[in-house]
Amino acid sequence: MKLLHLSDLHLGKRVKDFSMLEDQQYILAEILRIAGEEAPDAVLIAGDVYDKSVPPAEAVELFDDFLVRLSRLNTQVFVISGNHDSPERVAFGGRLMDSSGIHLSPVYSGQVQPLSLTDPFGTVDFYMLPFLKPAHVRRFFPDSEISSYTDALRTAIGQMPVDPSRRNVLITHQFVTGAQRSDSEDISVGGTDNVDASVFDAFDYVALGHIHGPQHVGRETVRYCGTPLKYSFSEIRHQKSVTVVELAEKGNLHIRTVPLSPRRDMREIRGTYMELTARSFYADFPREDYLRIVLTDEEDILDAVSRLRVIYPNLLQLDYDNKRTRSGGAALESTEQLRQRSPLELFAQFYEEQNGQPMSGEQGEFIRELIEEIWEAGA
Repeated sequence: MKLLHLSDLHLGKRVKDFSMLEDQQYILAEILRIAGEEAPDAVLIAGDVYDKSVPPAEAVELFDDFLVRLSRLNTQVFVISGNHDSPERVAFGGRLMDSSGIHLSPVYSGQVQPLSLTDPFGTVDFYMLPFLKPAHVRRFFPDSEISSYTDALRTAIGQMPVDPSRRNVLITHQFVTGAQRSDSEDISVGGTDNVDASVFDAFDYVALGHIHGPQHVGRETVRYCGTPLKYSFSEIRHQKSVTVVELAEKGNLHIRTVPLSPRRDMREIRGTYMELTARSFYADFPREDYLRIVLTDEEDILDAVSRLRVIYPNLLQLDYDNKRTRSGGAALESTEQLRQRSPLELFAQFYEEQNGQPMSGEQGEFIRELIEEIWEAGA
């Protein structure tokens, strides 16, 4: 059985106030072309269909067209909601669409029943588990000890009727501990959304969404396919792709990727203003690409963004790299280091500086629970 794994379409997204809708329309057409060539039995879309819980009408129309065209390929489509989606909106009409081969994850209710497909090797059970926070699961299992995302996922998965003799595929949208993040992802409170990969041991393949760089976590079969487009300059070295999974008998599967070529790439270029505006430099340069330009002039260029956009219309970000900016490098590095620390660590440092002594264990546990409560309330 052949599966096509996608995630994090983020339809309707804007990057630095530039709409990505045309680029998304183009890349979805590329994915449809690949799906036509690969002829998968199922397409798995692992959450963050939209960039906002209330997406713009154009984004909804684009996804509607994508699903219609996928259904014409006689493939089954499994769609779950991610942390950017409204689970109710994604689930709408799901029971009606089932007969067309479009399967939308219902809002989590404490139970997840599999949808099954068969091939010459037997049955494959697909479990659709939308993005969950501990509060979502505690609601249905108030007597269970659920204090972390790992606890929540372990409890939710423990309620699934997984048959270990069959091939089992999980489609979910979470941050698995050890995955490499990008700047365009939502960063949670101090890593409190970490899920240990061991909770997925019952599954032959785990189709993950949430992380924007393609990668596996732990074993090869726990995999993020990544976004189909670059959504931040931290992703400029990513090779975007779709993941193809071929399941044979239980315990035997093969994973490969098919590269995606965007309408416009995302790049970084650097040099002096004179160098970057010289015809000899930009004559053969793909000027429609999305750019971060780093000017190395020692003096700031007056109205540089507007002047550079005459040549590079999709300039998204302008920075300088010179003696002035490098002299502030230590402070910038410290700021970056602070961003990598959890709110609990930052609060503990603040408390110690204010009180001349560290927090007690009881105080630390109270603050940790308070941070988790605030994070869940922002759902």
